[in-house]
Amino acid sequence: MERKDMVTFGGNPVTLLGNEVKVGDKAENFTAVKQDLSEFDFYKETEGKVVIISAVPSLDTGVCELQTINFNEEATGLSSDVYIVTISVDLPFAQKRFCGAKGIDNISVVSDHKELDFGNKYGFILKEFRLLERGVIVIDKDRNIKYVEYVSEVTNHPDYEAALNVVKELC
Repeated sequence: MERKDMVTFGGNPVTLLGNEVKVGDKAENFTAVKQDLSEFDFYKETEGKVVIISAVPSLDTGVCELQTINFNEEATGLSSDVYIVTISVDLPFAQKRFCGAKGIDNISVVSDHKELDFGNKYGFILKEFRLLERGVIVIDKDRNIKYVEYVSEVTNHPDYEAALNVVKELC
């Protein structure tokens, strides 16, 4: 499914691919690649947790870097019932270097580069660039989507406070 006129990148309209998710939808399982090249199975990794999915185009950009650092820092003040995962299409090797250099150790960082499984199932693929759209999804312990943000301008930050407030209400 293609969606246009919803998101811009540097002020220019881009096309989103995949199934747009909304509050109230059931969160679908997806697979990605961990930094050690093993499979990340979303359902298996997050069973019984409130989940924040932080989607970024590339960790190698300023806003994506800050978004990932912010959620890594926020994780220390949240309940142990919260699981935070950042997902991008960066290669696992680059993600591992980034996490080591930036001290990212409170959240999971995984890659959707191989099959774009997350991107397709959650509607986060930027067609023109084969990158993920910037956004945040909050999912409760019963796998219900409670918050979704597709950031309208990819170069802007998401609304961290809104997402974290939903998480705090769920814990």
